[in-house]
Amino acid sequence: MPAYLSQELAGSTTANQTAAAVGYRPRASAYQANTRRLRGTFTLGTQTTSDTLEIGNLPAGATFAFGVLTSSVSLGSSTVAIGTVGATGKYRAGAVFTAVDTPTMFGIATQVGAVDPALAAEERVFVTIGAASLPASGTFVVDLYFSDGT
Repeated sequence: MPAYLSQELAGSTTANQTAAAVGYRPRASAYQANTRRLRGTFTLGTQTTSDTLEIGNLPAGATFAFGVLTSSVSLGSSTVAIGTVGATGKYRAGAVFTAVDTPTMFGIATQVGAVDPALAAEERVFVTIGAASLPASGTFVVDLYFSDGT
């Protein structure tokens, strides 16, 4: 009976690889890699749908793991997406966020499960506001967790 390797352990995106077929070639940026955090903390002040909230830059070689949103107030009917230029919902599709003081994980499955495409170049990540303006006061925190082979 063959033993099937995870894509991270096999170093391959081909599904159902066996040790006999590919050997063990772990991906350094995802397999037993250190996790790092990129944090963006924002004071809410009725930012509008034409505004963006800059979180920071993911370094070249980064592999996205997951994100966490935390807010001291409900964001009401405004939607927030987390992404990049040309892919504003790359890490979180635009949706409302009404949880108060409750850290809430997010991540798009294709990004969380991306095995080979560690970032080829540094990538600026930001929050896109949609549907309505953000609340007039409060604190909104976005954490992005990633590994980079260090």
